[in-house]
Amino acid sequence: MHPFLQRVALATGLGLALAGTALAQEVPAGEKPVDAYVQSNANANATPLADKAVFDAFGGKDGLVRIAADTVDFSMADPRIKDIFATTDVPRLKRTLAEQFCYVLGGGCTYTGRDMAAVHKDMGVTHRDFNALVENLQKAMDKAGVPFRVQNRLVAKLAPMQRSVVER
Repeated sequence: MHPFLQRVALATGLGLALAGTALAQEVPAGEKPVDAYVQSNANANATPLADKAVFDAFGGKDGLVRIAADTVDFSMADPRIKDIFATTDVPRLKRTLAEQFCYVLGGGCTYTGRDMAAVHKDMGVTHRDFNALVENLQKAMDKAGVPFRVQNRLVAKLAPMQRSVVER
């Protein structure tokens, strides 16, 4: 093989190896592996709030972990939308939802999940389904004692995601 072609092949192989490393994700304990994707806070589909008082009103990261878990639990028990969650990797959903909430509320967390359109592709989520999930989020925030006006700050950040989530 010509020396130039050898260098091109080596560079291409090295580039692919590095790209594969960048896309590889460690699978946290209890979660199922997912197809490789580029991790980025941009996948959270929202910019973080600058008001730390809002993050604190949610009980910080621990409060958001509880709210995310309760939202998922309420949704999985909700006859209107429970079927959507039938094949869901629940530990992963709870973790990435808490990360997303924490990132969006300016808590300094990194969102490691996929973007909303990719996550919900081919799920057939309707406006009614989305609204039921928001009701379950509000129920979880009420349970956590988050003031209504502060709840609205999170809901306002999440509402535009409806365009990426709803398919029909």
